[in-house]
Amino acid sequence: MTRLLIIIAVILGALLLLKLALGSGGVGSIDTEQSMSFVYYAMLLALVSGGVIASQRNWGEAARNFILWTVIGLGLVAGYLYRYDAQDFASRMSAGLIPGRAATITDENGFNTVILYRGDNGHFHADTVIDGVGVSMMVDTGASSIALTYEDAERIGLNPATLDFDATVMTANGPARTAYVTLSTVSIGGIERTNVRAGIAERGRLDQSLLGMTFLETLSSFAFTGEQLKLKN
Repeated sequence: MTRLLIIIAVILGALLLLKLALGSGGVGSIDTEQSMSFVYYAMLLALVSGGVIASQRNWGEAARNFILWTVIGLGLVAGYLYRYDAQDFASRMSAGLIPGRAATITDENGFNTVILYRGDNGHFHADTVIDGVGVSMMVDTGASSIALTYEDAERIGLNPATLDFDATVMTANGPARTAYVTLSTVSIGGIERTNVRAGIAERGRLDQSLLGMTFLETLSSFAFTGEQLKLKN
């Protein structure tokens, strides 16, 4: 019994040290709710470890089990406390490896920053969702509005054939007649905007849909930093 109490005390002591280290004000600092969860898991770990150790007659085997359960417990607690950092890391990794994939970072005030990475062609591409349909777009700060290809407009449920192409805009392929519409929702990562004005280019006049200023100007800021484009909600 004395050995069991000592082992449980060591486990709780190790967990307390981890709590103090993580709660020192760095990125892993924990709030009241997390502290309560921490105590719960610490008590659960002590109970499970104590039961396993008490069931062992061989002290060497008991010691190995003690170490194993302590490592597992500390890993679970650390994983819980750093879960948001792990999500941010996974999001950045995915965005860096997959062209157009957006990494969304949420700050302590709940504001989202979307990070896009420059593609092999030197441009920034974004996997955008328009009215519930995924559309690959190229970011173009020189475009006064979102510009959709004729085909992308059809894919999101519009019927360009019924629209009046009564405006003219300049594209990489020269002047193109354009019809203007209002999109219900446009979102990239954790940033969403509603009732966004967009133009639809006549068939064959635009190679790829463009994410222009009618979306970008709604952001608090956007900035190019090396190979990254940061969009702030």
